[in-house]
Amino acid sequence: MYESVIRLRMGNNDAHYGGNLVDGAKILALFGDVATELLIKHDGDEGLFKAYESVEFIAPVYAGDYIEVVGSITKVGNTSRKMSFEARKVISQRTDINDSAADFLENAIVVCKAVGVCVVPKDKQRRAK
Repeated sequence: MYESVIRLRMGNNDAHYGGNLVDGAKILALFGDVATELLIKHDGDEGLFKAYESVEFIAPVYAGDYIEVVGSITKVGNTSRKMSFEARKVISQRTDINDSAADFLENAIVVCKAVGVCVVPKDKQRRAK
């Protein structure tokens, strides 16, 4: 099956709560981006995100943290594509030391996991296997 990985830094514009805490919806948006890439790889079409079966927020994410998001297709139906997602913190901002300090994490911290279902209508599928 296919896998997709993206890595990016959470900016101050992503912080929504006190203490520069990033809104969990930002992580779900990243899962959506990974899902889109997976559908393009598999079907040649962006498809549509239908539903999440589960979402688990595990650890906080702050502005300045680097997040790596991994997704894969785990099951293929006629039009549905079941996917699993995991977001991991790979670099942590260390404002307790100074404003520009950060740590590369030897062991990434899982911050969110999810399972979702996307749909690609039959007439849009170009590469389904």
